Amino acid sequence: MKIESQQRFLSFSLGEKDIALLTLEYVQEIFPIALTDICRVPQMPSCVFGVYNWRGEMLWLVNLEDMLGYPPLALQARFSSKLMAIKLLYEEKSLGVLVREIRDIEPFDPQFLKSPDGQLFSPEMAPFVQGYFVNPAEEILICLDVKAILQTPIWISHNQILS
Repeated sequence: MKIESQQRFLSFSLGEKDIALLTLEYVQEIFPIALTDICRVPQMPSCVFGVYNWRGEMLWLVNLEDMLGYPPLALQARFSSKLMAIKLLYEEKSLGVLVREIRDIEPFDPQFLKSPDGQLFSPEMAPFVQGYFVNPAEEILICLDVKAILQTPIWISHNQILS
């Protein structure tokens, strides 16, 4: 495999056992965040955790697992008061996604990205899956589509509030 053909991805835990990837092209920053630093916003979809003061700007935070159909983080037994936030940026739109644990930065050749299989992913997750890779340990690594996450109807319907 040629190094030039590889793209770098941020890998992180998703749910109890899944591994997800985001292309580094859209990852602006990664930082730990305490739940007490997040300001909850009423009457928003359940996946919208709230807002956070990120370097003087209001950053909306989304519970990625909830958005993708996993059980909400707050209801899980091993829930911790600290999460990791990944600040995504695409076409001048930014969003923070909350995840349990950052794993690594991993190189993959995009030509080995397998098309999403309807039987592998839930209906809630399918619109946000770009495809998947299988690593040498034969684990499935779910490649998420940052554009789809940032252009989901949740943000379109709440555009006046989120602008």
